[in-house]
Amino acid sequence: MNKRLSATLIAAALSATLTTFAFAADPVTLRIGDQKGGNRSLLEAAGLAKDLPYKIVWSEFPAAAPILEALNAGALDVGHTGDLAFLSIYAVGAPIKAIGGVRANPDTQAILVRNDSPIKTAADLKGKRLAGTRGGWGQFLIDATLEKAGYKITDATFAPLGPVDAKIALVAGSIDGWAVWEPYVSFAVLKDNARVIADGAGLTPTLTFIIASEQAIATKREAVADFLQRLNKARTWSREHVEEYAKNTAELTKLPEDVLVRAYKAQDTRPIAIDDGVIKEFQEASDRATRYGILSKPVDVSKAVDRSFTQGASVSN
Repeated sequence: MNKRLSATLIAAALSATLTTFAFAADPVTLRIGDQKGGNRSLLEAAGLAKDLPYKIVWSEFPAAAPILEALNAGALDVGHTGDLAFLSIYAVGAPIKAIGGVRANPDTQAILVRNDSPIKTAADLKGKRLAGTRGGWGQFLIDATLEKAGYKITDATFAPLGPVDAKIALVAGSIDGWAVWEPYVSFAVLKDNARVIADGAGLTPTLTFIIASEQAIATKREAVADFLQRLNKARTWSREHVEEYAKNTAELTKLPEDVLVRAYKAQDTRPIAIDDGVIKEFQEASDRATRYGILSKPVDVSKAVDRSFTQGASVSN
């Protein structure tokens, strides 16, 4: 082997080695799905988005459903969604797990009517046209409220509408009631003169889960765990700084600040640990949703969660 060829081979080998080292030294990248005014703004407002030992690539979505679709497709590592929406996609085989989350007060899920509506209580909902999200809190709350009032779930007409379309329909009078959550409830009450005639107290667990793909849990565990811990700390901060958090979110979302203050105070959203109590509560809601036909088949909730990320967490369930 001549000296020129030998030097070329050594240089190539050294270059390959350095490239390998450089690649290995690159930080882990978490691909996180979010909504405007969601977890990204929460972390930034709380000052917990700095000095991360990994990289975050944020993707903003208009709702939770496409976040779940992206997680299922492997395009995201982490996202967040309501409890029943998560189960609806988990039940069809999505490789995802709930690893943590938050709880809000159940009365912040509500059925709204126009102020001039003759509907006064849940007993007046029979025969009415009620809108809500299909497969999520909206549909569940309508069915659970009808059942509690002694009716069959078919005693009212369900209109599957997202929040934007349902708000327009309620104001226009093309629906009689709207099942929705905060901050939509506060906006409707403060700005659209709507009335609450029923809520989720005693009916819904009001859980929002942080969801991770099984692939991310297996290959990016430390980064996922750190992200969840930061979110929990940020959520605790937000409860202690409601006005500051509302102001920050209002600037991003263009929602009125007074609406957000009312919503955040009503929700009192706090981190949870996924423990026996949460699993039992979630299982009961899942079984009820299956009975209502919201879920296509029974789900073993214990297999849909990963308890390890919140074991020993200092939270109040």
